[in-house]
Amino acid sequence: MNFFSVDGKLYKFMQGLLNVFKINLLWIICSLPIVTFGAATIAAFDVTMKMVDDEEGYVARQFFKAFKSNLKKGIPLGLFSVVCAYIVWLNFSLFEQIEGNPILLLIMGMIAAFVFTLSFIYAFPLQARYENTIVKTLQNSLNISLRYFGRTLLTIVILAVEILIIFWNSTTLFIGIIIGPACMIYTVSGCAKFIFRELEKEPGAVSNPEQR
Repeated sequence: MNFFSVDGKLYKFMQGLLNVFKINLLWIICSLPIVTFGAATIAAFDVTMKMVDDEEGYVARQFFKAFKSNLKKGIPLGLFSVVCAYIVWLNFSLFEQIEGNPILLLIMGMIAAFVFTLSFIYAFPLQARYENTIVKTLQNSLNISLRYFGRTLLTIVILAVEILIIFWNSTTLFIGIIIGPACMIYTVSGCAKFIFRELEKEPGAVSNPEQR
């Protein structure tokens, strides 16, 4: 096989990189109104989970189809995630600003960050793959995170490394703006897709989930 042919590794890598760029651009544009952040994130997961299995087709078409079908649940899910992130930030901010640095605020912030991270890390891919209520989706994300804690922890570490690389210097920051969010979404998608397949093999599980 020719390394530079359409079936070669270089071509597939460049095609994948282009798709990541497209997803990132679409995610940024569709997240700009802020309230649509959740629907845009679900749409990005819908496409990247297909990319994990090399099943993606027309990226933009798939993205907008998923974005449109997830507006109703994506908006409240996205806004709730923003509120939760603000609560965590507020705890750590108050810890730094209040005289004496009350340890209780630090502990509360760490607990909140832990619970919110586990509750949301699979929430958007779950919503992209299955039909469910927002509350049930968050519960399932937390349960999956605890059940597959080792794999989830590894994913969080990888995400942390990606964030560190993005903010390493001005050059990596520029690259991070172009493809960073989509790369992180793809990272979570790889882990989530593996776990979802494992869960779907269990007796009584949904073997053919509705995929948008």
